[in-house]
Amino acid sequence: MASKFLQLYGYDLLLVSIAAFYVLMVPYTKVEESFNIQAMHDILYHRHHLDNYDHLEFPGVVPRTFIGAFLVSIFSSPIVLAVQLLHLPKIYSLIIVRLALGCIILSTLRFLRIQVRNKFGHQVEAFFVIFTAIQFHLLFYCSRALPNILAMGVVNLAYGHWLKGNFYTALNYLVFATTIFRCDIVLLLCPLGLELLLTKSISFWRAFKCCTVTTLLCIGLTVLVDSIMWKRFLWPEFEVFWFNSVLNRSSEWGTHSIHWYFTSALPRSLLTAYPLFMLGVLLDRRLLPLVLPALSFVVLYSKLPHKELRFIISSVPIFNLSAAVAASRIYNNRKKSFWKFLNLVILGLLLISLGCTIITFMASYENYPSGRALKELHQIAMNGISLFCENEWPWRYSKEEEITLEEFGQRNFTYLINEHRTIDGYKCLFYVNGFSRLRRQSGFPPIILDKEPKVYIHGNIKNEELMLKPWPGCS
Repeated sequence: MASKFLQLYGYDLLLVSIAAFYVLMVPYTKVEESFNIQAMHDILYHRHHLDNYDHLEFPGVVPRTFIGAFLVSIFSSPIVLAVQLLHLPKIYSLIIVRLALGCIILSTLRFLRIQVRNKFGHQVEAFFVIFTAIQFHLLFYCSRALPNILAMGVVNLAYGHWLKGNFYTALNYLVFATTIFRCDIVLLLCPLGLELLLTKSISFWRAFKCCTVTTLLCIGLTVLVDSIMWKRFLWPEFEVFWFNSVLNRSSEWGTHSIHWYFTSALPRSLLTAYPLFMLGVLLDRRLLPLVLPALSFVVLYSKLPHKELRFIISSVPIFNLSAAVAASRIYNNRKKSFWKFLNLVILGLLLISLGCTIITFMASYENYPSGRALKELHQIAMNGISLFCENEWPWRYSKEEEITLEEFGQRNFTYLINEHRTIDGYKCLFYVNGFSRLRRQSGFPPIILDKEPKVYIHGNIKNEELMLKPWPGCS
């Protein structure tokens, strides 16, 4: 019975275990995740008391939908309720909602994986899992409350139905992801729809009617839910589209060269699978129609100046599929001289990829200093901090932005957590290091992580009791 269970769910246990390890080791979040994480907190802790919700005071640059936050909160609510009844710290609830999100995303990846097995065989499925497991970014990000990750879950379902031959269902899932979670998924929807039309896999008018009905239903759903939550008439993804594409304001957060996805993002995320996915297209003619829409998605996205790896993470499963087919073909021919050499090369590359993933994880572990700073401050007496990190009374918190250094002295804060080493009226109590850069050295290990002070914790000098405590200091 145990062997039957492992046969059915062994791959899932492997991937879930790796994702859960990342959650437990790096539970804190970054600013990009802020809206959905705070929304989950408020749904679970404030429930119907909308006036207490964080987004009304800190709306962010553009509004986002609550639909994803509701879905994750529903799944995690029983365990979070137990955390509340046991009066455990809120950080446990953060871990629970992240694990719930990770399980949701990996369940959609399971659906895709099963279709990979049905179409290409068990061996390709095994290599698909191996590539996913040794790559850092997909399993690290799958539990992070980003709109891109919520969209990726829906895109995985679309990929699965695409492989099954359910083309209209696949298009409907992409429409759902586009209208509700990430408007940029249209850059995947259009190439796929065009390919299906050119190959006569779908009829134009049926696809048009089907997608139009789905679009209207999805818009109605998001407008209904989000207008209530935001207290104004709203279609969030339309405002995101207007901000990023029409106004082109996203470039205010930095720009990269047009080739950055192909020369930096994809090599880092795919590792060994990067050269293999291109080889897979040459070895199996079934792959070109599958890879072409995902590749077009990345090419079209490259035209936007502001680039981040998470923007194209939805393309990774398809590239992994192509790489898995190539690896399987090489493995099957390993007894032939040239293929034997390729097989050894792949084994070496897999080991190198695993090493790269370990190094990347170590860097990411040190990349959330504010969360660890708040944890250390709680034990002794915003990047990385969310409402889930807050303790109960007598602690009170402020996320107020744009306070000048001069103004801090006029405010009645007991502690400050920020990036400034010195602030008038406050004493630096201690600091927390964060990841700075990778550095090569001649000895072992050949690559080490350089760290430097990233976050400083200050105490109000007017608080005599606070000043008497033996703080480590910042010198």
